[in-house]
Amino acid sequence: MSERWARAVLKAYRYAGACAYPMVGGYVAWRASKGKEDRNRRRERYGVAGRERPDGPLIWFHAASVGETIAVVPLIESILAYGINIVLTTGTVTSAQVAEERLGGRVIHQYVPLDLKPAVSRFLDHWHPDLAIIAESEIWPMTILELGARRVPQILVNGRLSDRSFKSWKKRAYIAEALFENMAHVIAQSEVDGERFRALGARPVTVSGNLKVDTAPPPVDERALHMIQRQIGRRPTWAAVSTHDGEEVAAAEVHAMLRNRHRGLMTIIVPRHPGRAEAIAADLTSMGLKVARRSTGDRIMPDTDILLGDTIGEMGLYLRLTEIAFVGRSMTSEGGQNPLEPAMLDTAVLAGRNVQNFRDTYQRLIDRGGAKIVRDRDMLAGAVNFLLSNEIARHDMMAAGASTVEEMRGALSRTLKALEPFIHPLIVQSRLKGAGGR
Repeated sequence: MSERWARAVLKAYRYAGACAYPMVGGYVAWRASKGKEDRNRRRERYGVAGRERPDGPLIWFHAASVGETIAVVPLIESILAYGINIVLTTGTVTSAQVAEERLGGRVIHQYVPLDLKPAVSRFLDHWHPDLAIIAESEIWPMTILELGARRVPQILVNGRLSDRSFKSWKKRAYIAEALFENMAHVIAQSEVDGERFRALGARPVTVSGNLKVDTAPPPVDERALHMIQRQIGRRPTWAAVSTHDGEEVAAAEVHAMLRNRHRGLMTIIVPRHPGRAEAIAADLTSMGLKVARRSTGDRIMPDTDILLGDTIGEMGLYLRLTEIAFVGRSMTSEGGQNPLEPAMLDTAVLAGRNVQNFRDTYQRLIDRGGAKIVRDRDMLAGAVNFLLSNEIARHDMMAAGASTVEEMRGALSRTLKALEPFIHPLIVQSRLKGAGGR
C-alpha cells in the first residue's frame, strides 16, 4: 500500500508540474529582475538548449551553487582528460561565473532546467546524456524519474544529508525509496551521510570523504592583494566570513570591544549574500564605525574600522588578509558554512555552535586543534582577543588546520574509483569514435 501510495504521490507531482509549467514564466522573470537569473539565458531554465550537442559520449554534471561547483571542478577536470564531453548545469548566476572562471570553454555550461516534466524532457531530448552526475544534496524528483525512465545511470557524488533534510525524508520514506532506487550509486561525504542514504533506500552507497578538501585554495588577484595589504600595513586584523543576518552586527560589536586593547584593529566582514551590503553598511555606520566597502573601491584609511567584503568570488583575497576567521551561519543562523577554505589558507577557524551541515569537518578540525567553537558574541570576543594576543597559540592553531586538511585529502581518487565502471565504457566509446574519425 505504501509503495503504491508513494508512486501515486510522484505521479501527482509530475502532473502538477506539467500543469504549473505555463505559469512559471512570471516567477522566472521576477527572479531575473532581482539579478537571480541571467536575463539573456532564461530559456535554458525551460530546457531550451543554448548550444548544439557535441558528437560522442557526454556526461551531464549538475552542481547547484558556488560551493558545489568548486567541489566538482577537480572531478570534471579529471574526466575531461579522457576526452569525454561534459555539459555542466548550475542554478545561480554566481555559480555560472565560477564555472566560467575555473573551466572556461572546456565544458558546456547551461542553467539547470526547472524540475518540471516539459523542461526536463526538453533538456534530455537535446543533450541525450550517457551518464548523470549530481553533486551533494540535489534531489529533484522529476529529474530523477525522467533519467530513470530513460535508463540513464545517475550518480550522486559528495552526497550529504543535513539533519533537517534527513528528518524530512524519513517522514516520506517510501517516496525517498521510490526516488533513490533510480540511483546507480551514491558516493557520500561521511559515514553518517552514507548511513542516512542507506536508511532511505539508496544502494549501493560508498563513502569518499569531502571533495571540497581536494580542491585548490580559493584564488586571488595578487595585485589587489598587495594593494590592500599596503593600505592595512601592520595593523592587526581578524575576519568574519560567510556571515548571515545578525552576525555582522555581532562582529562589529566584537570589534568595538577589542579595538582599545589592540591598537589599530581592523575587522573584515564578508557577508554570505553581498546583496545585503547596503543595509549592513548602514547598520555598522550607525554604530559609529568607519566602513570601507570593497565593491565601491573605498580606500582603507588608518581610521577605517571595517572592511566590508561585499563582492563575489574574492574569498581568497579576504582570507589572505588575516590569520583569524569566524565562519558564519553558525551563531544567529543554523547549519554553518564550510571551514575548509580558511583552514587551507593557514587561518585559525572560529565558529558558532550551529554547524550541523559540516559536523564531520568541524569535528576533525576541533579534535586536532585547528578550530574552536564559541557560544556567543562575548565568547567570540574572548577567542579573538586571545588569538590576537598570543602569536604562538595562533600559529599552532593555523598549522593544525592546514595539516588536518592535508590528512582529509583523497576524496577525489576514491570518487574516481567508484565512477570507473560508469566512465570506462564512455572512454572506450570516445576512443573508438576518434579512431573511426581518423
